[in-house]
This record gives sequence, structure tokens and C-alpha cells, in this order.
Amino acid sequence: MSHKLKIAGWITAGALAGALTTVSLQTVARGSLAPLPLEELQQLAAVFSMIKTDYVEPVDEKKLITDAISGMVSSLDPHSQYFDKKSFKEFREGTSGRFVGVGIEISQEDGLVKVVSPIEGSPAFRAGLKSGDLITKIDDTAVKGLSLAEAVKRMRGEPSTKVMLTIYRKDENRTFPVTITREEIKTQSVKGKVMEPGYGWIRLSQFQERTVEDFVRKVDELYKQEPNLKGMVLDLRNDPGGLLDAAVAISAAFLPENVTVVSTNGQLPESKFVYKAAPEFYQRRAGADPLRRVPAQLKSVPLVVLVNEGSASASEIVAGALQDHHRGTVLGSQTFGKGSVQTVRPLGPDTGLKLTTARYYTPSGRSIQAKGIVPDVMVDESEEGNIFSVLRTREADLDKHLLSGQGAELKDPAREKAREDARKRAEEEAKKGPNERKTPAEFGSDKDFQLVQALNQLKGRPVIVSKTQVVENKEEKKEN
Repeated sequence: MSHKLKIAGWITAGALAGALTTVSLQTVARGSLAPLPLEELQQLAAVFSMIKTDYVEPVDEKKLITDAISGMVSSLDPHSQYFDKKSFKEFREGTSGRFVGVGIEISQEDGLVKVVSPIEGSPAFRAGLKSGDLITKIDDTAVKGLSLAEAVKRMRGEPSTKVMLTIYRKDENRTFPVTITREEIKTQSVKGKVMEPGYGWIRLSQFQERTVEDFVRKVDELYKQEPNLKGMVLDLRNDPGGLLDAAVAISAAFLPENVTVVSTNGQLPESKFVYKAAPEFYQRRAGADPLRRVPAQLKSVPLVVLVNEGSASASEIVAGALQDHHRGTVLGSQTFGKGSVQTVRPLGPDTGLKLTTARYYTPSGRSIQAKGIVPDVMVDESEEGNIFSVLRTREADLDKHLLSGQGAELKDPAREKAREDARKRAEEEAKKGPNERKTPAEFGSDKDFQLVQALNQLKGRPVIVSKTQVVENKEEKKEN
């Protein structure tokens, strides 16, 4: 457990509350403070005083200081952030995989909230909500015009409180109200099944506190159902990340013991570290290796790792480790490129500071930051191609993003043209009726094009590779 003496606490790598992050929660006090720029601090105090005395109306002092801290931190990069009481609570909920709500996975469709799937055993599941249901109202508030985040906030609340959802069920062409009592929800970050005799599929939607335990249980189920698996697909598409120790554990489940999974490097001594595929680098309790029940065959079963533009941070760490050690074939689209480490330090009982402190590097020394993982086999999201994926924002598109540290980025003019073409196609699709629009197939279904190609790869059959995808954010080689 020597690394936990260097980096104390809780380490995450992922997308929480809408911000793609990589985080280590530390309670270690700084040994010494950097010299303070007194002249600039005097200016700050002078501005604070002027606002207090001269502004048109009284201003709350605490809000002024909070806003000053927020502005100072947010000017650094897209992932550094000051947490007030509310956002700190939401951050903690995001990594625990627990929250109080109704228990549904959702997306947006035609400005309404669409039920992707009710979480098994949740209040929504027991109330009979189905995949494809559209939520038109939350209590007395019309959903049309609300952002997805706003809709989520209205559905969440305190335990044992009620919320009324108005549901439109398309296949029955009827609208009806459902009153649901909120309760603590434990999200399921791992799904899996035997796709066909000999071939398994495991999907990780986020790396949370319970992910490793759920992964081990699901792998055990697959091997009991199909003892002679000939191939496995590890699906990390749209996985925004999460806890770093979970990412190290998932990597270790497939890799030889003690090989490097990921390394970090920054200014602080504790930010220079190498994480290996060994229990002391991922176990949460002394003496309890969460991977002890994983079937030994998992170390050698032929493997394909599915990724796309939504695969970020912790999922990029796993894909990069398996790719560098030639443990499996990475297939899909170039990943998001979130390869920076954020350290979260409490500033009090209810507030904290998330600060970028290091970059992540794959075992071969590649920086993930602003580049991501380039698949071994580029495959589009559908048979028609990557229709709208080029419109998705990647790390390199974010304002003030941190560079990779391994050479200057080269912008590809072809990408902007592809984006413009995709925007036009998206506008044309929006004009069509709901039944005419092209919608992506559900992950794990028999119509999931990338998954079908992954299975073809495992079987040694021809794979329909992309003819249009190019590697983005190439780096300019420096002349020595």
C-alpha cells in the first residue's frame, strides 16, 4: 500500500456532473506555502473594498470571495474547479454510484426526456416504466425546454419524497401520470451477456466504487453460463471514467501481474507515480484482493476493447494499458483525450478545490492528454459511417485545454470540413419525422454495428473498417 502513503484518499478518473475529470481526493496538508505576491494581493483587497463600498447595491461578501476563487481556478483549464457545498455533494454522489432519485437511465429526444432503461429494482422499475417511454412533465413542470441536467435535478430529491412523472408511451399511443417515491439508488455500472455460443460481452458505463465487485460477479456469471469462452468484448464506449483504482483493477484482471498500467507526472513529488497490475495498487481494504474470484481464463481469453469519442479518462487508461501490452485489439473510434489528473482537496467540511496536478501516460510513455487512444482498427458507429460523431466535443476542442506535453498539436483542416458536412446532415435529419430519423442502435443489441465487427474480429472474419476516420490532434515532431 506504499502508493497510498504518497497519494492519500480517493482517486478518480472520469466524467462527473458533466465535466470530464481525473481526480485524486487528498486530505494531505501542504508542507509549505509558495511565496505570496503581496502587491497583487493588495490589488485584490483594494478591488474587494471598492466593490463593497462603491457598487450600486450591497454585495454579499462570501459570494464575492467564492466567485473570486471560482474565477481564479476556472481560468486554468477546463477541469480545475472550486466546489461549493452543493457541487461538492453532487461530486461525492457521482463517484459513489449512489444517489436519491427514481432510478432511470435517460437521454433526450425531441426536447423530451427519454427513458433509456429503468434500473433494475428501482422505484421506476417497480412502477412499470419502460425503455422508450417519454417523460413530458415532472410534477407540474413541462420537460420541453429543460436541459437534461435540469430534468435530473427535478427528479432527484430527499428519500421518501414523491415526484409525479407524466409519461407518453409511443407504442400504446397514450399519456398517463406515475407517482414515484424517491429512494437511494445504487447504479449498475456493469452489464454483460453471452452474445452467442463462445463469445461474451461486458460493458462498463462508468468506474465507480462498486464497479470492480460488479465486474467480478458478471465475469463469473458469464463463465458459469459459457465455461469455454473463445473471445470477450470489453465495451468502454461512452464511458466517461470514474475511480482510478477501479480502472487499474479492471486492467489487472486481463494483464500479467505487476506490469505497468499507467503512470502520472507533475510538479508534486506524490504526482510522480507508476501504477501496476498488483493488488496493492487497487484494493480498498488490506488483504482483500477484489479480483481473487476472477476465473484464470480471463488472463488469456482473446479480447477486443470497444471505444469511441465518449470513452474518456479512466476508460482511456484501461484501453491504453491493454493496447500497449498487446493484450487485446482496440476497435472503434479515437477516444476523448482526457489525460490529466485532478486532485481534490477539502477546504472545509462542505467545500473543496479540484486542481489539475499531473498528466497520465500509458505503459509505453504515451501522453493521453488532448490525443486519446487511437484504435488498432478504426470502425464507424454504423454501416453508414460515423454520421454525427465528428460533432462530438473532444478534449482538444475545449477552451484552455492542457497540451499533451509531447510536442505541439497540429490542427486538421479536414476535420472542420467534416464537421460542417455533419452539421448539415444533422439539420436534414431534424426535419424528418420521428419514425424516419436514423437513431443509433442500443449497445449490446444484435444491431450494434461496432459490436458485430468486434465479434467478427474475434472470429477471424472480415471487419468493415472505416474509410473516412483519420487520427486527430497529431503532434508536430520537434527538430533536435
